[in-house]
Amino acid sequence: MTHTAAPLQIDTYLPYMRDVIRCEQSLHELNLMWRMIESSAKMNCPVEAKTILPTMAATREGFNRLEQELVASLVNEKIATVLDEIGTKAQYVIDIVVRNLYERTADVGFLATDNELCAFVAGLTDQQSAIRQRLRAYRSKYTVYDEIMLLDTAGNVLVQIDESTPLEGSVDPLLAQTLASNTYVETFRATDLRPAKKQALIYSRRMLHPDTGVVVGVLCLCFNFEQEMAGIFQSHRDPAGRSNMMLLDGSNRVIESADALWIPPGAVVPVNTASNPALMMFAGREYLVRTYPAGGYQGYPGPPGWQGQVMIPVDVAFTGGASSTLTTLDPGVAAGLLSHAQSFSPPLYEIMAAAENIQRVVWNGQVMTTGQRGEQMKLKTILDQISETGARSNELFSKSIADLYETVLASSLRDSEFVSHLLVDLLDRNLYERSDDCRWWALTPELQAALAAPQRDGEMVERITGILEYINRLYTVYTRIFVYDASGCIVASTQPDQEGATVLGTFIEADTLAQVRALRSEQDYCVTPFAPSPLYGGRPTYVYHAAIRDPDDDASVVGGIGIVFDSKPELDAMLRSGLGHKAGINALFVDRRGCVIASTDPTRPVGTRLEMDQTLLALPNGSSASRIVIHDGHYAIMGCTVSSGYREFKVSDGYREDVLALVFDSFGEVRERPGVGHQGHTVLQSDLTAIGGCEFATFFVDGALFALPAEHVLEALPAAKISTVSRGERKACIGLLGLQHEAVNNGSVWVFDLGYLLHGQPSVIDKSSQVIIVRYGGQTIGLLVDALHDVPAFNQSQIMHSPFTGQADGALVKHFIKANGGQLLIQTVDVSSLFAVLMNRKAMA
Repeated sequence: MTHTAAPLQIDTYLPYMRDVIRCEQSLHELNLMWRMIESSAKMNCPVEAKTILPTMAATREGFNRLEQELVASLVNEKIATVLDEIGTKAQYVIDIVVRNLYERTADVGFLATDNELCAFVAGLTDQQSAIRQRLRAYRSKYTVYDEIMLLDTAGNVLVQIDESTPLEGSVDPLLAQTLASNTYVETFRATDLRPAKKQALIYSRRMLHPDTGVVVGVLCLCFNFEQEMAGIFQSHRDPAGRSNMMLLDGSNRVIESADALWIPPGAVVPVNTASNPALMMFAGREYLVRTYPAGGYQGYPGPPGWQGQVMIPVDVAFTGGASSTLTTLDPGVAAGLLSHAQSFSPPLYEIMAAAENIQRVVWNGQVMTTGQRGEQMKLKTILDQISETGARSNELFSKSIADLYETVLASSLRDSEFVSHLLVDLLDRNLYERSDDCRWWALTPELQAALAAPQRDGEMVERITGILEYINRLYTVYTRIFVYDASGCIVASTQPDQEGATVLGTFIEADTLAQVRALRSEQDYCVTPFAPSPLYGGRPTYVYHAAIRDPDDDASVVGGIGIVFDSKPELDAMLRSGLGHKAGINALFVDRRGCVIASTDPTRPVGTRLEMDQTLLALPNGSSASRIVIHDGHYAIMGCTVSSGYREFKVSDGYREDVLALVFDSFGEVRERPGVGHQGHTVLQSDLTAIGGCEFATFFVDGALFALPAEHVLEALPAAKISTVSRGERKACIGLLGLQHEAVNNGSVWVFDLGYLLHGQPSVIDKSSQVIIVRYGGQTIGLLVDALHDVPAFNQSQIMHSPFTGQADGALVKHFIKANGGQLLIQTVDVSSLFAVLMNRKAMA
């Protein structure tokens, strides 16, 4: 997760981040402690402490910098996390509204050309009750409308479906505007057409005489806007109620609010379309705000100026429920995920790098004072202080890193879960429209008459084909719309030709025909399972069917209509729209078996099987889950939601076809570092006063603890400073490193991969990797290790010979240290053997 934002006034946000305040206070205390240690060393043992004073100065300077940088990073990441979360929801509000209203523009365009309705408005028929019944049949399928009315050119209401609020006529200017337009007119405001509402969203279109083409009236579809917005807010607003979702107009005025008592409709609110992290004031309270303008859909721009917005007060923005993501992760997975911190959270990576620097400084300070005598007691006090303060520093950094890591992961988990919820919502809403379309078009009188006729001539087939083609031009989500007779034989179709043949005269599947013939009413429909269909070029899709009934006998099914959903581009567009501009994320729709229905992942095409946890496949409808997983060899955040339907679709209409949306946010490839996650929990019991005690510099290689006699160790340097040099076949030698230790002449040393020397496998270099500078017999080399640990002392009685000296790494490991009462064995690298091996050039290969 990367963020670029203007510099923040950190002090503005600190009062609302108690955990960051505690971190800042601890940093300040440690900074003072390092200063006191440095001053004490200069006063009490300046000669003995000479070698560690530069190290301590570097530590102090590091704390001066980190006291500001660490706090700033924590604050920035927390703010960015909140802005990301509310931004995703703000974009959802406007996107889902625009997609819904796009369907309305198609509806009004089609219904305004309905022959029965046009004939009635033109005065060719006077069956008002039959027309009202027809409009109510339309409304019973497209349940998003709460009123449909027909008006003549003078504004007189000819028929409406809501008889409880009768209207005689209207003088609204939208009528003149609609009569003069050859397309739909979208109106949102107060209107005498809907006198009981403060504002209404109406889609109107002029109607033409069926014979002469003269303008004879207006169709108005009144969208149930308040109910639709309430459904969006109820489904997707913050369950804790800390933030408020709203829809705004072009003047930044609230159209609808998830919590009208908090921010009422009509209020003018501050907006933030640029993702600015600055606080914004509204009604005496400061907010973080994200605003998204309408992005358009399928060429439809949405109502002018409309925007989705979410606002969260700063005093509750950072007080979400505590997360325990880290504690539930396998330590190896947690460590591997952290190794990718630079890519998914630069601030987190910077803090981790700073922590590594402090650890190296402390480790070097301990190494540099190894074997010091004389004013040992004075120096020992300094060493004890260094060790104690270093431990406190590491503990603080570990806690800070864990807090920020937890923030990043918890936010990513919530976001992936929300996006998966959005995706199944988009799918259900889209397919709801498909169920409406097939049922309504099955009521087309021309289709009913043609299929009920004893015989169909070419002119009749041509006429109904023209109707289907007109529909298909308006509703481009279908590749083919076709009708078939009672035997299942296709008699007319758009795009009839297919791969050199025609679908005309072919038959639909017998089981599908049986389902259509069994449909009990005009409200019923059926859908073929998502599977390859000859009507879609052999590709998988859904085909929606509705029965066409005899116009004189509703109980008699004379055929049916099938609409072939263009699943490939439409489902793909849903997935990509839901993901927005999020990089490195893939999304999929799968069924209850894990079979892929749609995918943005090219390695998982439609029809393949996704290996999934069975508990996810069994999630109840409407449920969501998120977790950290290993996916295709990468660490990933996975969000999952099961579809729950929309309005009556998949809820009360008898249709069941569960779909799961999955979102995978990849954080980088899996890095196998066995045991690396346990490094921070390995505590050694050291005894500096032990008679004959020996000091060892300890470190990790492949998750195991190793040691070198501290007397041969000069310092440790970050592996990032290695200059790689080609050494031909000598795989153990990986490059050159410039020296910084004052006891050694300026210059460079060859660096050897200790992991390769021990086990024959090249080490992975990451941010924790260090190079230990070792000197023996006048020769100096560098050893690449995975991480530093400590510089403890052990009794001679704790050191024992290795029983494996004849095995692969036995040439280098000849002793073990029995640490922690024998509970931990530390392998000791034999320095003389190491140099003997390395000075033998053949052994370097």
